[in-house]
Amino acid sequence: MSSRETILIPTDPAPAKYGITEKKKQEIDLLTQEVLNAEDEVQQYQAIVDSLKQKSTKLDAELATAEANKTQALNNKNSVDTLANHAKDLYQSSKLTHTESAKAESDIKGVAIQVNTVINKLIYSAEVINKLSNLVIRKKAINPLISDELVTMVTEASTNANNAVALTLVALESVFAAQATTIESKSAMSLELLQSRKLYEFITGHKVRNDKNATNKTSLLYYLDQAYNITSNMYEKTLAASEDNASQLNAAQVSLSKAQVKLQSLQSGLAAANAAALAS
Repeated sequence: MSSRETILIPTDPAPAKYGITEKKKQEIDLLTQEVLNAEDEVQQYQAIVDSLKQKSTKLDAELATAEANKTQALNNKNSVDTLANHAKDLYQSSKLTHTESAKAESDIKGVAIQVNTVINKLIYSAEVINKLSNLVIRKKAINPLISDELVTMVTEASTNANNAVALTLVALESVFAAQATTIESKSAMSLELLQSRKLYEFITGHKVRNDKNATNKTSLLYYLDQAYNITSNMYEKTLAASEDNASQLNAAQVSLSKAQVKLQSLQSGLAAANAAALAS
């Protein structure tokens, strides 16, 4: 070998290998961070889904209660309409027999006690329903959103009103039964005629001779109409809230499913990257 001959020294391949390894590490770190972010996203959507499911269960119970209250209020409304017709029939019957009655004046004492009891129970029922109406309206004015407190108050007030109306229905039956005992007495029929007229006017809020007048706001018919309107409105609002929650839950479940698919894909990619790094 001459002194001028060029000697080729092999280059060290370590730096290139080091560069490839560092690049793979950066890729793995990036994939790891993406997996962590995806896991956080899945957890967030899972929390939203769980919360909406709990809310759905609660709304289902509230909707069932609202529907029951609406049904009861409608039954009460229909009952008072029937009672108004009975009261008017009683008035007409009393009017026809008034001129034919001349005996048994003492019997009216028992009828008077029964009618007074009926009137007292009707007043009690009207007061309870009035409190219900005023309370719900005030609460709605303050906060139109459906709340647990409002539902509880309406439920309790509806229960009280229903109990009062039930007592009223029982008491009114005694008025109709008393009719048979008052036919014999003119003075008794005079009182029955007066009481039946007052009873009809109290139920309907207008004169028996002109039942086309607007319903008085102090009448039982008005209170029960208001109770039905309130419970019906409560039902519609609760139904709307339930349907809206169901829509949100469906959307959240779709987002959760997509996030889970994305997470699985990233996890698979990270696993492949780690395997490739180990093999190199």
